[in-house]
Amino acid sequence: MITIIASTNRKNSDTSRFADHYADLLRQHSSVEVQLLKLEEIPHDWFHPDMYSAQKQTPSLAKLQDQYVLGAEKFVFIIPEYNGSFPGSLKLFLDACSIRKYKESFKWKKAALVGVASGRAGNLRGMDHFADVLNHVGSVVLPNKLPISKIGALIDENGAISDEGTNAALKGQIEEFLAF
Repeated sequence: MITIIASTNRKNSDTSRFADHYADLLRQHSSVEVQLLKLEEIPHDWFHPDMYSAQKQTPSLAKLQDQYVLGAEKFVFIIPEYNGSFPGSLKLFLDACSIRKYKESFKWKKAALVGVASGRAGNLRGMDHFADVLNHVGSVVLPNKLPISKIGALIDENGAISDEGTNAALKGQIEEFLAF
């Protein structure tokens, strides 16, 4: 199973619409089960000082971890640029999921990174920062980290991306990731 994570808790984001598009493409190119987790839709009742205790982890977080993290063989992170890096909500989610069943959550699992930004760098720096975090928890990151620039101009109100170059780059990464 592959879990795609739309890595922002901002409502109605371009990241979320882009993640929908990526999930559709991945399903078209593979028979592997694909599930999409949007951080904007998850409960945040687990953000408290006791979150770093496996015994005090909230049931909502345990359910998310069981379904989207422990059950996944691979991850795709769609990561918007926030202040020159990745969103704090993504780091918080990863931290929370590394308390209970640490090794089973991330160790030796494979990850693909797609950076999205309204600017022209496609969140290159944020993907590098997050790749370092993933390496620290034992994940293996696909070398083809894909920066997508000027996301607002590429995605329509329905979440579709019609730009041929962008879709070709996405399909190329998906093929590499499926073989990875």
